[in-house]
Amino acid sequence: MSFVYDEDKIMEFLLQNKSEFEEYLLSAAVNVRDKIEEILLIGNVDLLNNAHKLVRYIVEQNETDLIAFAEQEGVTWATHSMTLSFKLEWIQALRRTLWTFLYKFEQEKKAFIEDSKVFFDLEKIVNEKVDEFLKSFFVSYSDYKDKLILAQQNLVENLSVPIIPITSTTCVLPLIGTIDYSRIQIIEEKVLMEIGKLRIQTLILDLSGIIEIEVEMITDLMKILDGTAMMGCKAVVTGLRPEVVTKMIRSGIQLDNKAETKGTLQQALKDYLVVT
Repeated sequence: MSFVYDEDKIMEFLLQNKSEFEEYLLSAAVNVRDKIEEILLIGNVDLLNNAHKLVRYIVEQNETDLIAFAEQEGVTWATHSMTLSFKLEWIQALRRTLWTFLYKFEQEKKAFIEDSKVFFDLEKIVNEKVDEFLKSFFVSYSDYKDKLILAQQNLVENLSVPIIPITSTTCVLPLIGTIDYSRIQIIEEKVLMEIGKLRIQTLILDLSGIIEIEVEMITDLMKILDGTAMMGCKAVVTGLRPEVVTKMIRSGIQLDNKAETKGTLQQALKDYLVVT
């Protein structure tokens, strides 16, 4: 460091003027000040107390705690989906407020008058620390959001391909809704993975809830049945709707020995599982 300033005196001055500092900060953050209580309620984030904490880290040049605090804040704001524009406005208002009070400190204490370079170096450090906080905050926010989105996608995928154990070796896969290219890939991956993981010997695929499926997806579904057989698992298909069967006939798609068929899931459970 090319210079030294008295951080204790600065912090003492800021503490003595805490109420005035907060009033100035709130007046500078026009859109955030009315959201203080709401943000506290939603995310348990006390913006004013956190502002004083951040100022201390900046003045003391405590980079380690500053970055840790920024990362913690990023996770909190991402978890509760709080508005990023409020955070940005608040930090920028805090930057302006801090500089206003550093100027007041200089006017009162004449701390930098003998060496203007000290003041300009201080300006550089303060702004760098504020920018570092914002960078760490947004990186943390983005990373945590990505993890939340991935977790939600995995949850949706699991719900869209619910393989339900009936016995230790038999499972049911009820498919509902529309089967498109993205979902057929999920079905293929999940079915083959679960057969190996759960050692499934019989998989009952119930298609009665399928609303729409194109011929290409039916072809891919047949390939999944081939893969099921290759893994030593017997497939039982139930609930084929007339329109699906019509598409299969017109396209020359046949089940052959790929799977046993039953009219309904109830029939499969009654006729097949009871016998075994």
